[in-house]
Amino acid sequence: MKLSPLSVPYRVIERGAGLVFTAVVISSGASAALGPIGGVVGAALVGLAILLLVGYEVTYYRRFEYELGDETLDIRSGVVSRRNREIPIRRIQNVDISRNIVQRLVGIAAVDFETAGGSETEASLRFVDFEVAKRLQQDIGRLKRGDAAAGETSDQASAPDRESEALFALSGRELLLVGALSFDFRIPGLLFVLLSGSLPALSSMLATQIGVLAAGVVAVALVIVLVSWLGGALVSVLNYYDFRLARVGDELQYERGLLRRYDGSIPLDKVQTLTVTDDPLKRLFGYASLRIETAGYTPGSGESGSEAAVPLASRERVFDLASRIESFGTPAFDRPPKRVRRRYALRYCLGLGVVVALLYGVDLLVARSLPWYGPVALVLLVPVAAHFKWRHRGYWLGEHHLVTRNGVLRREIKIVPYYRIQTVIDSRTFFQRRWGVATVTADTAGSLSIVGSDAAAVDIDDATADDLRATLATRLRESLAARRGWIEPGANAGAGDGSVAATDDSTDTDARSLRSRDGDGAGDEDPEG
Repeated sequence: MKLSPLSVPYRVIERGAGLVFTAVVISSGASAALGPIGGVVGAALVGLAILLLVGYEVTYYRRFEYELGDETLDIRSGVVSRRNREIPIRRIQNVDISRNIVQRLVGIAAVDFETAGGSETEASLRFVDFEVAKRLQQDIGRLKRGDAAAGETSDQASAPDRESEALFALSGRELLLVGALSFDFRIPGLLFVLLSGSLPALSSMLATQIGVLAAGVVAVALVIVLVSWLGGALVSVLNYYDFRLARVGDELQYERGLLRRYDGSIPLDKVQTLTVTDDPLKRLFGYASLRIETAGYTPGSGESGSEAAVPLASRERVFDLASRIESFGTPAFDRPPKRVRRRYALRYCLGLGVVVALLYGVDLLVARSLPWYGPVALVLLVPVAAHFKWRHRGYWLGEHHLVTRNGVLRREIKIVPYYRIQTVIDSRTFFQRRWGVATVTADTAGSLSIVGSDAAAVDIDDATADDLRATLATRLRESLAARRGWIEPGANAGAGDGSVAATDDSTDTDARSLRSRDGDGAGDEDPEG
């Protein structure tokens, strides 16, 4: 099969704009230096560059071929040197389709194939007809399930996929909230670079106009925050416009985007972890987000990724959707021991001490009138911060899932099926050992594991950590055996190997009301914000 013929003029225009601009600049310089002869030479260079580009793109189109077989996706490409690739169908995790406004007008699309074991795109088709892209997406999903052969006709291939279950659609109000709660952290760095030329002038005021300098710093900070918020809001609205999520067979399929439309798939059998995230503002108004992580590829890690299965919705809708993907029940979290609150308070006090010492040093060396003692007042908030840090941590062992919770400013509730656990890691720092606590991490094959974002029971008691590690190892073996049909799932859950007792999954899969228990064993209700 070939790329769309329209890909040739589109790629010429897409790549030629910068090349023509460079050639025009060179020809202008030659004309200024050599007169009319230079102008002729420059025009010839521009024409030659355009001819070379057109010739390259035509050759690229003629030499690019792909074929979807029953076992592999074969791609043959290359202008100067030939490259043949065979991608096993079973290794393809995601097929993502993207189209900008121009591509939608002419009816073409870019297709990216993501595979397990890598965070980069394995192969791309630039560009094919949109109908062909959708058929490729459906055929690959069908071949992975073993439901059909690649040689079916379009009508035969599409019939099973017309039966889809709509799971989620972002309302207009929720889209506005996504924008209102977004912040682009790249903008402050960009503005810092742009304003760096004014730093010498600001520093010259330091000795004579401390008040003016302080007012200027505050004004600049407010401008940066405002611009960052507006930029983040605009990007989020453009990215998540008309966001829809549906279940088609054994896949989740999503669509989103205004200026650039994304259409992708997330195979359910490759899901490693579900993560529900929120922050104090979202918790105040009862909202949360849901992220789906697959093996070796996180939606959003590439240009065409989904970034989040649900960017923002009410907690009830988010947990209902998570339960429909993974029926994990109603978690009742075990918190760390209450004594770790003193550990958190001590850490915060040490951090404040470092800040005060640095400000005092700056006051001695430069300012002479800096209120270095100001942060000391924050010590009154240390007990509150330590309590909330403790309160928002915990773990829960369900019948089929491990659920963990960590974070205050950015809280993450991670849901991991036992059979997805790759390694159980018991880590104890020098300071944790002094407090008699440990961290137990359930490492999965997801790409976020690279940055240490696995499900973890943090600062739990030493004895509890030993039992939890043994229990996770036992339930991993049992869940794998159950999936292979050796034993009944959950037959020996919580038994043997010194495992800790755990509350079984409730038959009610609505996880709207999360309850918590103290790490010391005393139960209490947690209103979750």
